[in-house]
Amino acid sequence: MKPVNPVVISGREVHPVVEGGKGIAVSTGTSAGAFAAAGAVGTFSGVNADFYDENGKLVPAVYSGKTRAERHEELVAMGIRGAVAQARIAHDISGGQGRLHMNVLWEMGGAERILEGALTGASGLIHGVTCGAGMPYRVAEIAAAHKVWYYPIVSSARAFRALWKRSYHKIPEWLGGVVYEDPWLAGGHNGLSNVEDPLQPQDPYPRVRELRDMMRSLGAPEVPVFMAGGVWFLREWADWLDNPEIGPVAFQFGTRPLLTRESPISDAWKRRLLTLKQGDILLHRFSPTGFYSSAVRNPFLQDLEARSGRQISYAREAADGLSEAVQVGARGRAIYVAPQDRAKVLEWVEQGFTQGIRTPDATMVFVTESDARQIMTDQKNCMGCLSACSFSNWSQHGDGYSTGRPADPRSFCIQKTLQSIAHGADPEHELMFAGHNAYRFGEDPFYQNGFIPTVSQLVERILAGD
Repeated sequence: MKPVNPVVISGREVHPVVEGGKGIAVSTGTSAGAFAAAGAVGTFSGVNADFYDENGKLVPAVYSGKTRAERHEELVAMGIRGAVAQARIAHDISGGQGRLHMNVLWEMGGAERILEGALTGASGLIHGVTCGAGMPYRVAEIAAAHKVWYYPIVSSARAFRALWKRSYHKIPEWLGGVVYEDPWLAGGHNGLSNVEDPLQPQDPYPRVRELRDMMRSLGAPEVPVFMAGGVWFLREWADWLDNPEIGPVAFQFGTRPLLTRESPISDAWKRRLLTLKQGDILLHRFSPTGFYSSAVRNPFLQDLEARSGRQISYAREAADGLSEAVQVGARGRAIYVAPQDRAKVLEWVEQGFTQGIRTPDATMVFVTESDARQIMTDQKNCMGCLSACSFSNWSQHGDGYSTGRPADPRSFCIQKTLQSIAHGADPEHELMFAGHNAYRFGEDPFYQNGFIPTVSQLVERILAGD
């Protein structure tokens, strides 16, 4: 293993080890501060972050607004308070070492307002902003106004080119680096394009080399590229170090920091990570964001898979190909389905999936009565955590705060499930984001006999190549 030399990130030489940002109370000031204290880059999440009362007790996120718009304003205010709280915690723990970054999802509800509020309220405590889940054109302008470096998260050279041409070329001096997030291997929301096959992963090296070539051709500064997704042992990436083709590089770890003593996730979640096997992570399209995302294929995801499997085309009146009448729902209203689908519907109803809910695509999915009630309740309780949500049809920019499309029951309330799993709910029945290398927890001798390291021990292990 060749030496792992420091790189300059956000104005300071640090280890080329970056904590990946994980939203909603999973990347906290505690973990970020510990990474910075170890001489690396810590990242806390600015996505609906936790905040505390004067006694240090967690303040639950409770919404009292009667409308979605009112609850959205509450969400923005709580988001700013939480981000500032986490920045202060991280700063205190870091002891002035390393660097501290804040991660923001561009497609989260109120992203620009929360970013502005956090950088104002935590002035001088945050050194960089990483931002993905969308095309964050304005992150450069906002970060530079606060004298903070910005780090766009992209999955292709083409995406960086679009950002540079539209915005970043005006403010190159505050571009701190570019995060290349592998769209097949990273955890959470991924940037697969419409022309890329989710079942055909591509080697990241040529894609990162293309990204660096693009950056150089555009005249972008020679800043580090953070390789994110699929990184476990640095010895497996030794040929990336001091490589003139790809230039300065750092490595971002999102999944491995889950299993540290500073990680805030529940003991049940940590134990579950140690049991994962290769293939247990599913790259799926159930997210209400419309993006692909990667998570453990637990009963929560299996239920969504089964729900979409109980789906047929239908019409309210008989039509070509949809000629067979069938009664559905508590009121026994007739819909018309294809002859080959009538038997399916009757079987689903017999199994207890008696409620048909329409989708935006002229199809209907069949769920139990209790699931139907829960779906409608979750949709009604929407607080606009995304800029646009397919599940609830909320849009912060749409006419009447609506996407203009029917709500989609094939998805789920992402705010609800991520808040639940982050605060102790059974991880088997919530969305459990993870990168595709999470199965390596169970194979890596570092975690033998259930050992859980401190962040400092993890960083030391990573720098040794393991």
